[in-house]
Amino acid sequence: MNTADLLTITSDDLAITRLGDRTVDTPLKELLGERQETMHYVTETDRVLLDVVQGIAKKRGVDVAGLPAFNPGGPREKLFFEPTEVTAGIVTCGGLCPGLNNVIRGLVLHLGRAYGVRKVLGFRNGFKGLADGSEPLQLTEQAVADIQNRGGTILGTSRGNQDPSIGVDTLVRLGVNILFVIGGDGSLRGAQKLADEARRRGERIAVVGIPKTIDNDIPWIDRSFGFQTALSQAAESIRAAHVEAFSTENGVGLVKLMGRHSGFIACHATLASHDVDFTLIPEVPFDIDVFLSCLKKRVEHQGHAVVVVAEGAGQEHFPASDQTDASGNARLNDIGGLLKKRIVDWFGDTPLSVRYVDPGYEIRSVPANAYDAVYCTRLAQAATHAGMAGFTSMVVGQWHGRMVHLPISLATGSRNVVDPYGQLWMNVLETTGQPKKMS
Repeated sequence: MNTADLLTITSDDLAITRLGDRTVDTPLKELLGERQETMHYVTETDRVLLDVVQGIAKKRGVDVAGLPAFNPGGPREKLFFEPTEVTAGIVTCGGLCPGLNNVIRGLVLHLGRAYGVRKVLGFRNGFKGLADGSEPLQLTEQAVADIQNRGGTILGTSRGNQDPSIGVDTLVRLGVNILFVIGGDGSLRGAQKLADEARRRGERIAVVGIPKTIDNDIPWIDRSFGFQTALSQAAESIRAAHVEAFSTENGVGLVKLMGRHSGFIACHATLASHDVDFTLIPEVPFDIDVFLSCLKKRVEHQGHAVVVVAEGAGQEHFPASDQTDASGNARLNDIGGLLKKRIVDWFGDTPLSVRYVDPGYEIRSVPANAYDAVYCTRLAQAATHAGMAGFTSMVVGQWHGRMVHLPISLATGSRNVVDPYGQLWMNVLETTGQPKKMS
């Protein structure tokens, strides 16, 4: 649909026909009672705007002055860098995620084919490759041929902070003009430090981030790449757990999925499978005894049950600890192992079969599916356009279906989490039939 067609649509065109007045109370009243008007939930008296582009809204006569708006992604008529003089660098950081190789390949191909960039360097093992003096890989079209069909990253990855001054020294020594950083919030903070150090020195180096997190916890983007693939793999694990639980007397399938602070994989996999009876996520605290009581009733009623728990859920049930990993993240306790033990103890002498499935590394190490492969290519192209235009200290992402630019500070200033009062969690509660609260 073009702009002219959009401008002909009026509020009357969007009105929905009703059979008559609504007088019957809904059985979902308890669920609706706590819903709040947020970016994650639209109340029935509100409306969803048709126009998401400032220019179209302005043509419709809407006063858009002062309204917050993203810088759009895409190619620019004028570039900051002379393409044939550019040396680009690529680095992958943090944990593995489906689609890393797709993004690397997309960057290399687009830099060369669209802009004629002749030299692309791949730094090994995350930011370590900028600090340890190791020689980067020469990334040519032949070097990245077919890598999209492999899981992981051909560049290697690592966690942990590195001295940004040493990193900029390396970039200057190698003549890198644009550095593409593929990583999560910690990696993007590292990218910001590199951009700040380059700017302090007066070096004209663009630092462009491509947000990567299997947990989908980076804010202000529709989703992160690899999430759809992880979701599909997680749904397969739930299917297997359901088969095991259904086929045994008083069977309980317990599936632990990734999600340190955000339960998006657990929620979406639950909705995809329709076989889950309880979903536990970090955003919604639960009392173990209340949960176990509900679980036993469900098993007694239907003969089996499936429980999905995100790895970061229920951490309040463990002794406090200050242990962290190389990235400074708190080390998580095994909530799956604890739940398995407590389930066995709670059922006591009742015949019980518990199948515990933990597919974490299997989920994140597979190649991207077709959906994510498309998204990775689009992100790589958007990042290439941004870098060639001289934008820096920014990430590319998709917002309401459109490629946009975000400052790194915005992308790392908060975390995208499941809203306990939002539409997604309401969908999970409707699907599982679990109590609204287990606390």
